[in-house]
Amino acid sequence: MTQFAGRRDVLGTTLRIDAVEYTIIGVAPEGLVGLWPYRPPVAFVPLATYARSEGPPDWATTYGHSFGIDPIVRRKPNVTIAQASADLTNALRRSYQAQYERNPAGAPLASLRPRAVAASVLAERGPEPSTALRPARWLAGVTVVVLLIAAANVANLLLARAIRRRREIALRVALGVSTRRLFGQLLTEGVILALMGGAAGVVLAVWGGRVLCATFLPGTDPVSIISDARTLAFASLVALGAGVVTGMAPMAQLARTNLVTDLKAGSREGTHGRSRLRTSLLLLQSALSVTLLVGAGLFVQSLRNVREVKLGFDADSVLVVELEMRDVRLDSAAIVALRLRLIEVAKRVPGVSYASLRESIPFAGMSSYPLRVEGIDSVRSLGEFRFNSVSPEYFAVMGTRILRGRGFESTDREHTRPVLVIGQSMANVLWPGRDPIGRCIRVGLDSLPPCRYVVGVAQDIHSESIEPESKLFFYYMPALQWKPQDGGLFVRTRVDPTVTAEPLRRALQHEMPGTAFVTVKPLGNIVSAKMRSWIVGATLFTAFGVLALVLAAVGLYSVIAYNVTQRKHELGVRLALGAGRMQVVRIVVMESVRFALAGVAIGSVVALAAGNSIGPLLFDQSPRDLTVFGSVGVVLAGVAIVASWVPALRAARLDPKAALQSE
Repeated sequence: MTQFAGRRDVLGTTLRIDAVEYTIIGVAPEGLVGLWPYRPPVAFVPLATYARSEGPPDWATTYGHSFGIDPIVRRKPNVTIAQASADLTNALRRSYQAQYERNPAGAPLASLRPRAVAASVLAERGPEPSTALRPARWLAGVTVVVLLIAAANVANLLLARAIRRRREIALRVALGVSTRRLFGQLLTEGVILALMGGAAGVVLAVWGGRVLCATFLPGTDPVSIISDARTLAFASLVALGAGVVTGMAPMAQLARTNLVTDLKAGSREGTHGRSRLRTSLLLLQSALSVTLLVGAGLFVQSLRNVREVKLGFDADSVLVVELEMRDVRLDSAAIVALRLRLIEVAKRVPGVSYASLRESIPFAGMSSYPLRVEGIDSVRSLGEFRFNSVSPEYFAVMGTRILRGRGFESTDREHTRPVLVIGQSMANVLWPGRDPIGRCIRVGLDSLPPCRYVVGVAQDIHSESIEPESKLFFYYMPALQWKPQDGGLFVRTRVDPTVTAEPLRRALQHEMPGTAFVTVKPLGNIVSAKMRSWIVGATLFTAFGVLALVLAAVGLYSVIAYNVTQRKHELGVRLALGAGRMQVVRIVVMESVRFALAGVAIGSVVALAAGNSIGPLLFDQSPRDLTVFGSVGVVLAGVAIVASWVPALRAARLDPKAALQSE
């Protein structure tokens, strides 16, 4: 669509990808996005053709970055995921062993212990699901809770309306109107109201979808709701179901109609009669609102804890520079010279304070190699060890402190003594209670890699997850001593990195050969993506919690206002007998507060019961935080007072004479 503007005569034409001309033999459906739903593929090409087009075996050196090939398999009908994983692992080990026997330069199979895992082709559903999707199931449940609150609210309002029409309905029944027709009328009213609300909700969802995509999935197209028949059908069914549910409440009340009593009923028949159904619906609204507000409070606290995590580096002012070589073929020496030249150009850009080479990026995939340390049989058994190859200014760029020894210097080059800097936790696990400076670590797959000597200890960083990485350790090697041709740059700015990004990109682009280009993006965006699950949870739980609170307030107001109308005669008697205006206000307000407190008690029990399930979604936050529960109780009590204040003032201003004479 983008390359050929939707033309239908593209079959047989050619398309250039890298250095290869491909002939188009088919057009895939528009909805086919492959394995990357947020980055649809440009084209599908034969694997054999693609492999032949990449040139010599040192393709990564030639192009400046590497690639991988993952197999896609379909399980047989009666094969479990565990069985498929076991079969794939055996095949992988046999393949590696055969390769090792032909070329024994690598590590033996026993030391690597490779394994394969069968999982969904979508990474978000894989063995390590995306953290951004962890609250999705809970948020789906939250929408159901909000729907229940809204349905209960509407049912309560319709029930109040039906009770006010009690004499009218009794008169209709006395005149021969069937109960079935009355039920049909009430049900139709509820369904029409629900469908109108559903239509308004679809319009709101179109706008809200764009806002959510722009906030949480920048750079992606919003999901089309109007053109999605399944979504519209589901919304229609939900609206229809809500209409039926809301219509059943007044129907249940009217099923107990007593013609004689209802025809005689009037406001002077005594005090108001409480409906157990209406009271139950009000308590349901309050309890569910408390549950959502507790969830919102827990997620907000969790998000605050996430943002207070010490990552070991400052991502806010750092830009990530990626080198995209396209079909430009350079040897290793030329790429190293290009990378060093780009550092000098970057430092001259206004607003830039430091620039450094780097191989990998925290939270975007870190490299690892087998380690060997004298006196330790298996370093791998102690945990996972990740590394980055960087230039001397890296620690200044990232704001990572050197706790002991030194960082890298300009003299740490290819033919000098191999050195490395390790993290504090790595020092503690390899040499507990001993000085790590000067110790030897061998890095690599060779049978006996050279010693690399520890010259410094840096503060720990989070390299893959915001959550504690107790079994993940990190170290650094000088870029000019370890694959100097790999990777891109880190650049620290003195001003807002988004302001500096484009001038930096233009300056670096002047140095890129041929069709090669650079991309520049803030490191903060990569880090924020790892916080997305807590941001989504806090934002949407809070939004739904506030919506539930508004619905609860409306429900309280409607019930209290209706009760005041029904109790007009009683309140008039109280005023005639000398009750003060503030006493009447207190009576009305306390009734609302009692409803709210009962809802708080029930909702708190529900929230406590759900604590074990929601706990894994939180970060360093107890799902039974009494501060959150107490705050929610105070908020709902305050809302109850506000919601009942207007009906209470209306009751206080009653004219006793008019109230006693009213029907």
